[in-house]
Amino acid sequence: MYCRGVNGIELFLLGRTLMKIGEVAIPTDGVGAYATSHRSVLIVASDIRAYPGSSVGEIAARTGFPQSKVSACVARLREAGAIDTAADPGDRRRLLVRPAAQVSTRVAEVRAAPIDAALATAIGADDRQRIAEVVAALETLARHLTPQVLTRLQATSGISPDAD
Repeated sequence: MYCRGVNGIELFLLGRTLMKIGEVAIPTDGVGAYATSHRSVLIVASDIRAYPGSSVGEIAARTGFPQSKVSACVARLREAGAIDTAADPGDRRRLLVRPAAQVSTRVAEVRAAPIDAALATAIGADDRQRIAEVVAALETLARHLTPQVLTRLQATSGISPDAD
């Protein structure tokens, strides 16, 4: 047993807290109102990065989202310049989705947005050392817990990690 201080519930709550901090850190200036949530768009974007060239139906199957929700997220990501889409040469009715070949200004802005202010607010500290410690821990987690690990999780647990 590697982790003695955190149980499954605490891990789930930590993940939810980190998602909310991430949502606060993502710049939303100039972004209009959409029917899709930031969370669902980010989940779909993560899946597209992990599985480039997937169809909307395949993304829906992996995320557990209805195909209509995935289509709305794909439209939003395409509008932002985060993804490219093309008709499947084998079945022209299917749309294949992949990360954009060129990073759009909006995507570059989101990726470059610092998280320090959101973290400082969340942990109630203005202590640079404490924030740096949390950032280092997050960087370690990000290196080890990539979107691809969800495939192993889903295969061994039988659950859909992204379903609402």
